[in-house]
Amino acid sequence: MRIAQIAPLYEAVPPKLYGGTERVVSYLTEALVELGHDVTLFASGDSVTSARLEAAWPRALRLDPTIRDAMAPHVLLLEQVRRVAHEFDVLHFHLDYLPFPLFSSLDTPFVTTLHGRLDLPELQPVFDTFSEAPVISISDSQRQPLKQANWLNTVYHGLPSQLLTPQAHRKPEYLAFLGRICPEKRVDTAIKIAAQSGLPLKIAAKVDKVDEEYFKRDIEPLLSQAHVEFIGEINEAQKPEFLSGAKALLFPIDWSEPFGLVMIESMACGTPVIAFNRGSVPEVIDQGVTGYIVEDVQGAVAALTHIDELSRDAIREQFERRFTSKTMAQNYLDSYATLLEATRRPVLRRVAAG
Repeated sequence: MRIAQIAPLYEAVPPKLYGGTERVVSYLTEALVELGHDVTLFASGDSVTSARLEAAWPRALRLDPTIRDAMAPHVLLLEQVRRVAHEFDVLHFHLDYLPFPLFSSLDTPFVTTLHGRLDLPELQPVFDTFSEAPVISISDSQRQPLKQANWLNTVYHGLPSQLLTPQAHRKPEYLAFLGRICPEKRVDTAIKIAAQSGLPLKIAAKVDKVDEEYFKRDIEPLLSQAHVEFIGEINEAQKPEFLSGAKALLFPIDWSEPFGLVMIESMACGTPVIAFNRGSVPEVIDQGVTGYIVEDVQGAVAALTHIDELSRDAIREQFERRFTSKTMAQNYLDSYATLLEATRRPVLRRVAAG
C-alpha cells in the first residue's frame, strides 16, 4: 500500500526531546515500513526515517527562532501534499482539523488521527461542518465531546518493542514523574503523594514557554523539599534507566487525557503506573496488573502500599500484548482498508450500472 504520513512541523520526527505526536508518527511510520508498505513521510527536514522523507520545512519549528507564524509552514505543507495526493492510496494526517477543507474535495482517501483535547467549544461547529471527514481517536474516552464526528476507529498508541526495556540491574527505589509540567498534569499532586507515602520523587519533565509562569509561581517553590529531585527534560536513551529505577510512575492528571504515552513507556520498562481515573486511564491501565487506578491522593498513597505485589514481568508482557508499534500499525492498516472499501464501493457500483 502507498501511504503518506503527514506530521506536524513543530518537532522533528522523531523529536529530539519531548514531543508526543511526532514521536508516535515516527513509531507508526517505521512499523509500516517494516511491514512492507511504501511510506512517504511529510515532515521537517531534520526528521530521520526509513521511509521516503519529503521535507516541508528545513527544520523543526521549535528549533527555529526565526519563526513567528507557525501556521505559514503548515499551509505550505498542505499544498505540498495536495499536489501529489493522487500518488497515494491513503493520506494519513496528524494535523487536527487543518486538512478538512482542502482534502474533503479530493479523490484520494484521507484520514486524520486526533491527538489532542477535543472538549473545546470552538471545535463543535468545525466538526458539525465537516461531519463526513473520517477521523481516528486514540482512546474511546477522547471521543466523548465530539460524538457527531465521523469516527472510523480507535487506535491506541504503541512503542517499538525494544525501544524501552526493563533494566534488571536497577533496584526500584523512588517514585517517578515523567513528561511535561503544566496545570493539568499536576506534578504538585505527585509531590504530595510522594510526601505522604514517605518515598522520594524524581521529576523528569519539560517546561514549555507557555507554562513558565505557572512553573515559577506554583511548582518551583515545591522543588526545594528534601524528597523531591527535579531532573528536567530527558531523552529516549535515558528513559529505561529512569523508569526502571522507579517503584511506580505517578500519573495524577486533572483532565481527560486523550491517551498518555508515558503510561505505556513505563509499562515497557516493567514499571507499574498509579494513575487518577480520568480520560483514557481505564482503557490503558489494567487494574491490579499494570498498575492501580485511583480517585485521589489518599487512594494513590494506599495503592503504593501494594505496589510491590505487582509483577514487573507481567507488566512488560501486557505491554507486548497491547501496546507495541507493530500492533498499532496493524490496527491502522485495518482502518485504511475500511476507508478504501467505503470510498471505492460507490465507484464500482456506478461502473457496473454503466
